[in-house]
Parts: sequence; structure tokens; C-alpha cells
Amino acid sequence: MRAFTGHLPGSPAYRRLIAGLFFAGVATFAQLYSPQAVLPFIGEEFDVEPATAALAVSVSTLGLAVSVIPWSVVADRIGRVPAMAIGVIAATVLGLLAPLAPTLSLLLTARLLEGAALGAVPAIALAYLSEEVDAAHTATAAGSYIAGTTIGGLLGRLVAGPFGDLGLWRGGVFAVAAVCAASAALFLWLTPPSRGFIPSRASTSAGPSLVARIATNLRDRRQLSLYAQGFLLMGGFVAVYNYLGFHLVAPPYALPLWVVSFLFLAYLAGTVTSPWAGALAGRFGRLRVLIASLAVMAAGVVVTAIPDVIAVLVGLLVLTAGFFAAHAIASGWAPAAATAQTRAQAASLYYLGYYGGSSLFGWLLGYAFHDLGWVGVAGCVFVMVVAATVIAVLGLRSPSPRRA
Repeated sequence: MRAFTGHLPGSPAYRRLIAGLFFAGVATFAQLYSPQAVLPFIGEEFDVEPATAALAVSVSTLGLAVSVIPWSVVADRIGRVPAMAIGVIAATVLGLLAPLAPTLSLLLTARLLEGAALGAVPAIALAYLSEEVDAAHTATAAGSYIAGTTIGGLLGRLVAGPFGDLGLWRGGVFAVAAVCAASAALFLWLTPPSRGFIPSRASTSAGPSLVARIATNLRDRRQLSLYAQGFLLMGGFVAVYNYLGFHLVAPPYALPLWVVSFLFLAYLAGTVTSPWAGALAGRFGRLRVLIASLAVMAAGVVVTAIPDVIAVLVGLLVLTAGFFAAHAIASGWAPAAATAQTRAQAASLYYLGYYGGSSLFGWLLGYAFHDLGWVGVAGCVFVMVVAATVIAVLGLRSPSPRRA
């Protein structure tokens, strides 16, 4: 019997896999970021500064960041799909309970636990893809998965945002959780069981210990460079979306929040560029496409600083397109560049950096906004993108047999 080498595009299993992970992305990222669209109202209800209100997003991404390594261990022991299923189900239950919290501290606690449960999908999905999809098509498949996450992020914000102007931000967050419950059910129904996962190889009793597998990745200069991409780029990206609402609802724009919510349609740019970047990487190499994506993101940041609503929208579209293209390349590259025994940990460490950056900078740049306004946020994000570019150029060029 011929060894399994991965599903090919066009096969029924490949289509089910991509569709299943698409709905997992919706179930994860819609509820992860749904409070972002109503942060001004959360701040108003609890009488706190923007940076404090933004903790409703940052604590959930913190919970996700610290849970990705434990989830990778669970996935190595019980399998990729069962571990993702447990996480999605637990997160859906917590997501339905979180908006019922009567105090900010209880809301933040529920969001922290919800984020920890949500960590299952980003910690495991790309490792699952790299094992189940033919090696020649993993970059394209990863891009398709990332495109699904953009739909989830967009949906969460668009559903929750309009409720804020009605004084029902809690109802908006709850409605998003209900949509996520339906998406979780579709994920469980569609996703095919693993064929490329071999428990004996992933088991800590039959191979390197968890510490050894993590250390192997942390000694790899290319892996560290990829983790830095996630840390810096996601940190800047979340800060932009956290504080743009505060910027546009204040004078001189004074836009209603339901209008501001539609700016999240810029996420559709990422839906297009994620699979496109994956396809281009197969033709021109991952590093070239990554550098080009970073240049696009930097240009978008600069345009958002122009004091004009149309310019802000155009800049946001460009920034979002560049970010998701870069994320599609870096997130798929980390597990692809790892060994079979360290692949799950490589993906998890990437997302540890990714959501660690989201948590830290999504909160910290609130103080730049408070002191310097939107120009302060845009300036900080631009510097972070430039730093990511330097790290990519210096750290990802290597005489590796794998194509860069």
C-alpha cells in the first residue's frame, strides 16, 4: 500500500479540509475580536480609558498566546482534529457566557478563558494542514485557511458593531458567539480525520521531549525570524484596529460607530491577498513575497496618517492587504521549515509570538494614542513594520535546500 503523501487540490477530502478549517477560522476569530468593534462603548459603560477598554481584546489574545504550546502537546497526544474540536466547543460555550458578565473584571476573566480555549485552532491548524496536504500545495492551502480567518474577524466586527449605537453592545457580542456556535458545528461535520498524523512519532514517550522540541525551534535562526514577524506585525495590526474607532468617533470626524464598523470591510482585502500570496510564494519564493507584503503594509500605515476619511480608508485597505499576505507566508513557513517531530511546536511558537504581540502592543499603543493621537499609533506601527522587514532580510536568507 502506497504511503499517504497528502491530499491534492480538487479531491473531495481536500475540499472538506479547506472548508472545515474555514469554519474553524470563523468560529475562532469572529469571537476573538468581536469586542473590538464596540470598544468605545465598553470604555463608556465601565468609565475607563481606551487602553483599559482594549483589554477586552488583549486579555483574550493573551490567553490564546499562553495556551498554544499546551494545545500543541494535547494535539500530539490525542490527534489534531480532536484537539481542535475540544477547543472550539469550549470557546463557544465561554463566548456565549462572556457578554453576560456584570462587571469589567468578570468580563475580562471570561475573555481570558475564552482566548485560552480558542488557542487550539491556531496552535494546530497549520500543523494539520502541513501533514494532510501534498507538500507542493501547503503554501496555497495555508493561504486559503488564513483567508477564512479574515472572514471570521470581519464577521465578528460587523455583527457586533451596529449593536453598540443601539446601546446593546453585549447583545452584539452574544450574537457573534451564536454565529460561532453554528460555524463550530460545521467545522466538526466537515473536517476529515487525520491521515498524515502518526501518534507514536508525536508522543513524548517515543521521541524528543516537549522541551527538546521547543528548544530545537528556538535555536533555529529562521524560526526565530518568523516568530518575530508574527510578534511585530500582529501587534501593530491589532493596535490599528483597536484605536481607529476611537480616532474616528472623536472630532473632527465624529462618525457614528455603526459607520466606523463598516471600515472593518477592509478585512476583505486580506481575504483576497492571503491565498494570492500563498500562490505567489510557490512561484517566486516565500522571502520575496514576504518582503513585498511588508512594503505594502508600511505604505498603508503611512496613508492612514493623512487627516482625511477617504485616505484613512484607503490606507486601511492597503495595510490590511499587506498584513494578511505577510501573515499567510510567515505562518505557513514556520511549520513547513520545521522537522516532522517539531512541526506542531513550530506552529505554536509562531502563534505565541503572534498573539503575544497582539496582547502587548494592542494595549501598549493605547498610551501612544492617548498622548500623541492617531499619528502616534501610526508612527509606532510603521517602525514595527520596518523592524520586521530588517529581521526578515537578515534572518530568512539561508543556504537551505528548501526554497525560500
